[in-house]
Amino acid sequence: MDSPLSIFLLKPSIKIPRPAMMLRHTKEGLCPKIYIHFHTNHKKSSKLTPNMMPDVVSRDIVKPSHSTPNNHKTSHKLSFFDQMAPSIYIPLLFFYTNKDTETDNLRSSVLKSSLSAALLHYYPLAGRIKDDVTVDCNDDGALLVEARMEVNLSEILKSPDDEILKLLFPDSLYYKDSTLIGPVAVQVTYFQCGGMSIGLCLCHKVLDMASMCSFIKNWASIARILDEKLEVCPEFNIGSLYPPLDLSVLKIELPPLEVKKCPSRRLGFDAQKVTKLKEMMADQVPNPTRVEVVTALLYKSAITAAAKASSSGSLQTTVLQHAMNLRTRIFPPVSEGLTGNLIGYFPVSISEEKYIDLVWIVKEFRKMKTQFSSAYAKACNAKELCSLVVESSKTLRACYDDDEEGYFCSSWCRFPFYESADFGLGKPFWVTSVCSALKNMIIVMDTKGGDGIQAFITLGEDAMAMFELDQELLSFSSINPSVR
Repeated sequence: MDSPLSIFLLKPSIKIPRPAMMLRHTKEGLCPKIYIHFHTNHKKSSKLTPNMMPDVVSRDIVKPSHSTPNNHKTSHKLSFFDQMAPSIYIPLLFFYTNKDTETDNLRSSVLKSSLSAALLHYYPLAGRIKDDVTVDCNDDGALLVEARMEVNLSEILKSPDDEILKLLFPDSLYYKDSTLIGPVAVQVTYFQCGGMSIGLCLCHKVLDMASMCSFIKNWASIARILDEKLEVCPEFNIGSLYPPLDLSVLKIELPPLEVKKCPSRRLGFDAQKVTKLKEMMADQVPNPTRVEVVTALLYKSAITAAAKASSSGSLQTTVLQHAMNLRTRIFPPVSEGLTGNLIGYFPVSISEEKYIDLVWIVKEFRKMKTQFSSAYAKACNAKELCSLVVESSKTLRACYDDDEEGYFCSSWCRFPFYESADFGLGKPFWVTSVCSALKNMIIVMDTKGGDGIQAFITLGEDAMAMFELDQELLSFSSINPSVR
């Protein structure tokens, strides 16, 4: 996987799916208001040079290869879990090297046609979010932007600055409100060396990470094999399995997502350092996982930094709310093709009187994860399962009501990004994301080798200044490491 893999060579004798039905935007446009909110100015980076600004060469709306069948034409009913999911775009970025001579036009044609074919199967992704519980399946299509950047891919990878990586996503949609445009937006960026990137913004209200990976895998399979047949067909019946609830009757008000201009950092934990961290815990925590030890260290460093940055200089009560994939934890198990959100949460709390000890946090993390996993597994029906998630959301709401410091963590580790995203270009050279604008957000995902972890963290300005000086953290990680 370390060696460059060439793009799939399209053979003239093979028929690709029917060409994408695309509508190019003009001044009048199909939906003139679609882009009005998206022209945000990027923060200037010291590493951003004029030739790193992408030159947009096309903007298309890619529609499904055929009209959505009449039995799906009206709307897609979202589930209770979709209802609880934030209405934001999740950004995923895939880099591909290329030493062959295939033209950008050839790659563009395959990606557009295969996306068009994939949207036929994923018809809600070609629609528009109507409200908190409904997607209008109107075949409006997905945004696909193509751009060129007059630099070599190696210049990006030697120091992957977050503000430069953000330029590789369409219309700065990363972590923005996903009701402003369709559930899928793509930017394909071609580099001077022949390499390319695919920046995806996928709607969390409609897809969790497991569903996102399935969509990417199916789209890539169509592009690679040039066949519309899918390995696992998506199923959009989650709304009937877990119907949405009236949150106002349950007196649930979801906590606000605090979007501020907060500093963010990408950290790399290589495999050797992660192993060392696990060995430190092994005497008191049986078989600690990568996610447990790295998340615990990040949480400890974040709340220590917040305490140092506060006027009192002391720790306040904090709660880390960690997302949990329920697909492998509930009984009976759900279908592999079930598409939507199926996520629960478990809290890890630290009181202001508690001495912050890394081993204790790992043990508490394990205890709460085990406790909530058991509770979710014992839920006898959809009502009980939803009730458990409702209770966990009340814990989160109480954190805000009591002026406690709340942190959020989501692990994308062990999702098969590298194996899924072969569009005929070979497996991606690197898969990453960009930092969230949401304060106190932590995201962890696999490094290229699969044994390390890359983490994205956003904190308040004063807390980040202290966080970056944490010697324990720096002994196990590096800030903004290069990609080789």
